[in-house]
Amino acid sequence: MLAAAAPGTVCDPGTDDVVQAELADDAAAAARETELREAARIAARADELQSLRELGTLEHAEPCEGDEVVRDELTRRAGGYVQGDVDAWLAHALTAHLGHYADPAARETAAGLLPPPLLAHAALLTELVHLAPGVGVDQLAFAARLATTETEAAGALAVFLARARSDVS
Repeated sequence: MLAAAAPGTVCDPGTDDVVQAELADDAAAAARETELREAARIAARADELQSLRELGTLEHAEPCEGDEVVRDELTRRAGGYVQGDVDAWLAHALTAHLGHYADPAARETAAGLLPPPLLAHAALLTELVHLAPGVGVDQLAFAARLATTETEAAGALAVFLARARSDVS
């Protein structure tokens, strides 16, 4: 192409269609590679959490950034069935500010990614723990059942308990 151009012609990559097509192809390939790496990371984390579930040690796992998407992957693998133990683990992690949930921004991001029953469960756990300090999460299993079957009621109860707590303070 340059050989056929007039002497002194300067190639401008910004307007050259061939160069732009190559750059677009490179960008698309890089995006596909990034998507594949992310899918592999999600699958590996889902495998890890599944193994911990099978060992009965999920509650000892430290939540990581992206576990909300991993939860969705586990649900997809289970044919859409929501695993109560994974949701309870995430609700507890949100309540106790474990792992990356120690960062308020991570908790806020999670609130936009997690389903309402799980968020209602976490909110209810938060208020129940304030009401009865030192209570074990295993003693609050009813909160998960309430949040799953009556999500709006569980959320309203959490708001009520928070308001009552602030009125007492």
